[in-house]
Amino acid sequence: MSFFPGIIRYGSIALAIAGVWQMTQVMEVIRAQETPITPPPVPPPAKPYAEGLAATGILEALDDNVAIGPPAPALVSKVHVKVWQKVKAGEPLMQLDDRELQAQLISQEATVLVNEAAVQTAEAQLTKQQDMLDRLQSVTDQRAITQDEVKNRANDVRVARAQAAEAKAQLGAARAAVQQTRLLMDRMTVLAPRSGTILQVNIRPGEYASPQNRLAAIVLGEIDTLQVRVDVDEQNAASVRDGMVASAYLKSDSATAYTLDFERIEPFVIPKQSLTGASTERVDTRVLQVIYRLTPPQGSAARLYVGQQVDVFMGQKKD
Repeated sequence: MSFFPGIIRYGSIALAIAGVWQMTQVMEVIRAQETPITPPPVPPPAKPYAEGLAATGILEALDDNVAIGPPAPALVSKVHVKVWQKVKAGEPLMQLDDRELQAQLISQEATVLVNEAAVQTAEAQLTKQQDMLDRLQSVTDQRAITQDEVKNRANDVRVARAQAAEAKAQLGAARAAVQQTRLLMDRMTVLAPRSGTILQVNIRPGEYASPQNRLAAIVLGEIDTLQVRVDVDEQNAASVRDGMVASAYLKSDSATAYTLDFERIEPFVIPKQSLTGASTERVDTRVLQVIYRLTPPQGSAARLYVGQQVDVFMGQKKD
């Protein structure tokens, strides 16, 4: 009778050992599938200030990038600029198709000629009616004419004068229409609003340009001197002060610090838009934006590009 309890007891021990072995195998499989933690390809920059804030910034053209679009929906007939090209204020950037306006201008200019002729006719009619009235009024013996005839001639003069004024008004309206069309035609040549460098060209001849397009047709900016738009989380916004010193580091170069010059604090907290992609980054937050100016140093090995993200440290200098 003691045989069966012994089997049960030793069998339970064997099952427990088998279970432990199975768990060990499972843990080894899980451990083999885990991705080893590797150091970052570029070590993070050292904190340059004794006390301060760390934030992320993005490089922009000085005084912001200028997104240039067409004034009205139209077909693009010519693009005058290329990326990296420097332009001055007032130089043409692109030409929109204005053939419809040209056809409209031809008709309007013909209308001006018709109205000019109408003015000459009305003025001649006024001169005729005025001459006839003057002749009646110059008769020495007024008994030779009736007063009704004089009044009729005076009324004819007033009517002719009103018709001449109407013809002149129509001529003025026709000339205004011509001037309006010419201004609209001038607007079809999109000009540079200020001097700078062409950063992007997102339109080609033959494409249809519209103010509702998602991408700006042309992006213009001054890149000889850049600005850094720093996003400070709203939790740290209370620590931001005017004139705080700051240094920027490229994501690819944590050893080179770029000195920033304080410009302004924008007094409007906005939802965070510039994301770094880090797994620990909070995206459901709002940020206070601080603007700094960055002048690329002469002979710098690294080229700075508009749109690059940088790590920014703001604070007080170390003693």
